[in-house]
Amino acid sequence: MSSSTTTHIDLLRHGDTGHRSYRGQLDDTLLELGWRQMRDAVLGREWDAVVSSPLQRCAAFAQELAQSRGLPLALEPALREYHFGDWQGRTVDAIAANEGEALARFWADPVAYPPPGAERFVDFANRLTGAVGDLLRTYPGRRVLVVTHGGVIRLLRCLAAGRRYTDLLNIDVAHASLHALPWPPKPPRDAVDAPRGDDARHEAARADPVDG
Repeated sequence: MSSSTTTHIDLLRHGDTGHRSYRGQLDDTLLELGWRQMRDAVLGREWDAVVSSPLQRCAAFAQELAQSRGLPLALEPALREYHFGDWQGRTVDAIAANEGEALARFWADPVAYPPPGAERFVDFANRLTGAVGDLLRTYPGRRVLVVTHGGVIRLLRCLAAGRRYTDLLNIDVAHASLHALPWPPKPPRDAVDAPRGDDARHEAARADPVDG
């Protein structure tokens, strides 16, 4: 256990599920490739506890890791992926063919123009910041691995860096990638380092597998 009073949080995105659509809170399983990606990602790393989204593409690996290392495990519903509403389970190409203008608005400003029927963005942000607050209270001075989703990691990284929510789609979060989470967040700032403009977001959104 760490002797510091600071809680160290690492965010781990789940591995590949084989889907190339907005999965959101659909409960997909990992491909064998996804299992290998996640096992490779944690080699040589140590934590004192594991906390995971309850969706099985995260929870199954978290359970394996916690059991193999004798670590405490908690499943936290607040760490589930963003709910994409009517777009959940649909590919980008299918949405573009029928709702191209709505998709372009979402890529340009996902906060102001969420998918139809989607989770309110303020609710998504509030549940994630609440979950991190719970982690800090529950695991003071410990190293915690949080197994979760691409959208969750993007938003938490935006908050931690003081970046605008509209930078979400410019943040690269590859399958089974690890991200240290400094907390508390920096104050929001107007200037950002990420590339701007609809073209940059368009390319980022299409390049990412978007399976959450």
